[in-house]
Amino acid sequence: MLENSFRLTFFLKSPKKVTSQRLIYLRITVDGIAKETSTKQKWDVRRWDQQAGRATGNKEDAKAINFYLDSVTNKIVQFKAELILNSYTITAQRIIDFILGKDVSRAKLLDEFQRHNDEMRALVDTGQYAIGTHTRFVIAKGHVKDFIEFKYHASDIEFRDLNYEFIKDYEFYLKTVKHCNNNTTLKHITYVRKMVLRAINKDILQKDPFGSFRGKRTKVVKSPLNLEELNALENYSFSTRRLSVIRDVFIFQCYTGLAYVDVFNLKRSDIKNGIDGKLWIIKTRQKTDSPFHVPLLPQAIKIIDLYKDDPTCQMRGTILPVASNQKMNEYLKEIAALCGITCNLNTHKARRTFGSTVTLANGVPIHVVKEMLGHSSVKQTEEYAITEQMAIGREMDVLEKKFTISDKTARSDESSIVTELRSEIESLKLQLAARS
Repeated sequence: MLENSFRLTFFLKSPKKVTSQRLIYLRITVDGIAKETSTKQKWDVRRWDQQAGRATGNKEDAKAINFYLDSVTNKIVQFKAELILNSYTITAQRIIDFILGKDVSRAKLLDEFQRHNDEMRALVDTGQYAIGTHTRFVIAKGHVKDFIEFKYHASDIEFRDLNYEFIKDYEFYLKTVKHCNNNTTLKHITYVRKMVLRAINKDILQKDPFGSFRGKRTKVVKSPLNLEELNALENYSFSTRRLSVIRDVFIFQCYTGLAYVDVFNLKRSDIKNGIDGKLWIIKTRQKTDSPFHVPLLPQAIKIIDLYKDDPTCQMRGTILPVASNQKMNEYLKEIAALCGITCNLNTHKARRTFGSTVTLANGVPIHVVKEMLGHSSVKQTEEYAITEQMAIGREMDVLEKKFTISDKTARSDESSIVTELRSEIESLKLQLAARS
């Protein structure tokens, strides 16, 4: 990237002690940003032209020092030309580092991205990452590669060339060229930042070039199935086994809160007798490796029994014949249409339905739901909580009951007072009648 302005200056720096011999300093200014360093050479202030930045006179020592300063200038000009030729960013600090002979890393962003993705792929085979996570990073690297080609007409970019402008332009590129929404855009930016943090940890970078970048996520309301929709799904009779199996797996998730990958890998050994003597799912989440314990509701047990002799389950050693996540979500769209469900039906909605409609809406405390979902904090569980409309409706029901009780009490008190007054009036009438 070409600079807008460039200036190279040699000057004598004033010493702390009064003396005619002063150090010659080099100052580089690029786009108004100046950096300077000592040349380690000294010269007499009385024989120096501050405006020209050179020694004065025709003596051999003056010629020698000027020759040295000219050679430094030529060296900088040549280095600057190489930066322009290779489309690298010209900065005052980069030139100063070159003069000082600092070993500046030329590590590149996409190279590091590929190393990260290769490491992650190897860990997928050990069960430490899901294949879907690796796939997301592969897609993220592809987006960065396309952007670098689009903006810089290059195959890669050095970490030292990353700056605030890069990340802002990448954000704009994702939203306009790749047509990503705001939250997806910010997610892709976090993938790049992860590579930057790796570079910082490897001492390739000294600081985060995106440190001042701030992105605000758009709040997305992800509603669960309500009770009517859940019942419609449970009670629908499908004409094909294919859809019945997908529906049963989804309903099982609704009554257990299991994520797709966890229900896919659920085995007989994960079903144990709990402290209450009833059947529980006791295992750890693959995504976070956090433990979760879920008592099995009758609806979930019924589905387990339904597939205990299924050939696919026996072959895989699993509880349910779960299809791929892609197939599940594809068939769930078909199921939603048949059942008259208008929302987007996917495997994760089942987990939200458990956290909201099945548990919280029926009075299960949120800290208990947190443990069953395997969340690390209640704040995370709050995102799965019942919808605002349901929460408002439930609280207003409580308020309405309070007003009803209060009204009845007031009416009862009023009736009691009227009865007492009537009694007193009758008593006075009798007293008057007796006197007459």
